[in-house]
Amino acid sequence: MGTSHKTRVRTEEGAKRVRAYLGGRLVADTTRPLLVWEIPYYPAYYIPVADVRAELVEEGPGKHSPSRGDATAYTVKVDGAQAEGAAVRYEESPVEELRDRVRFEWDAMDAWFEEDEEVFVHPRDPHTRVDVLASSRHVRVEVDGVTVAESGSPRLLFETGLPVRYYLPKPHVRMDLLESTDTVTRCPYKGDAVYWSIQANGTAHKDLAWSYPTPLPESEGVAGLVCFYNEKVDIFVDGVKQERPKSPFS
Repeated sequence: MGTSHKTRVRTEEGAKRVRAYLGGRLVADTTRPLLVWEIPYYPAYYIPVADVRAELVEEGPGKHSPSRGDATAYTVKVDGAQAEGAAVRYEESPVEELRDRVRFEWDAMDAWFEEDEEVFVHPRDPHTRVDVLASSRHVRVEVDGVTVAESGSPRLLFETGLPVRYYLPKPHVRMDLLESTDTVTRCPYKGDAVYWSIQANGTAHKDLAWSYPTPLPESEGVAGLVCFYNEKVDIFVDGVKQERPKSPFS
């Protein structure tokens, strides 16, 4: 792992084979990805130029980064498929490891694979772990003073860098107070989540609860269970009211 003290960019050599596709065509295939934490929450993949199969057509200057330097933007072309502005290079970056590498915009590609498993949303952080543990703690959830869920058999999900999440069986949730919304979010560790608003005291509180109907294998212990934003509801564990945590979702 490397960190440049001047630039404060954390980098780390990845160990997984990484592939990106556009229009069903292979854009890049590397066993030497560099993980770069452009933001604190998760890394981006920087791929060696030698492992890029697509044609990169220079467009002009990209966004300047205080830490990574001046960028050049490229259109990605491969067998008739193309994506404008879908790649950037920092060829004169103060961070030496970036100079001979390309970063592809995640959403501009049709598919990403780590080894032979498709990955969604963003690269998995090798330092993020998800543990789902059965528990006999008594968990009660209140919204605006109304008890909306209560269970003595929750599943607790521990994810690096986030508050513990309490997942409760649907029979222990006041589903009559929940109204499904169109919101869907995706997580590279858990899968696709669906959401509910909660009716309490005549007010609809939007997207306070969610569930993963068909989670990814590492999180299958929470399949079909309902979770609530600790940041936005009152949760009592064994009778003790929990402090609302501070997180990116606060």
